Amino acid sequence: MNVLPPPAPGERPLSARIQELDALVGRERFVEVCVDLLEGADRTAYLPELRYLTGHDGDPFLDRESWKDYWVRTWGARGLLHCWSDSATRPVVTGLGDAHYRPAEMCLKVCAKHEVAGSGPGAALLTRHELPRVRANAVRTLGVVGDTEHVDDVLAVLHDAEVWVREHAARAYERMAQRLDLPPLDGVTR
Repeated sequence: MNVLPPPAPGERPLSARIQELDALVGRERFVEVCVDLLEGADRTAYLPELRYLTGHDGDPFLDRESWKDYWVRTWGARGLLHCWSDSATRPVVTGLGDAHYRPAEMCLKVCAKHEVAGSGPGAALLTRHELPRVRANAVRTLGVVGDTEHVDDVLAVLHDAEVWVREHAARAYERMAQRLDLPPLDGVTR
């Protein structure tokens, strides 16, 4: 078994650290680690990898009071945001139903960026989430992966209490309209 070196010192974007881990262990192992974390693996099993995925040197993420378990799931999903493989599709789609908003929201971002198949139903459910940021990411995801059965979910968010969430919904509908040959938004009854 190869010992994983610590991340290279110096300030750089977290995405660079994540890509460095991917290059060191290979995509298959990288995805395996991220999926395991997303599915709730014990953080102590992945200390070297978490130094890359969290951007933290040392092991502050061992403090379970400061870094609750939902953070571990979020970090796993975030790794997949930057280094994707279709083999992670099922766990990411399942992650949309996470009980905590952070992993679910990160899975929305992964689904939108990588056009993850099968993520429409989970994203549609999250259009009704209590947090505006989650609703915004949910409609954004539907703009990319949603199908005709998700149009009403996006249209409903056009009445959101938050203006910026409504703007995300309008952009999502326009993307869906282009992809699915729907009428333009100004021609849709709201």
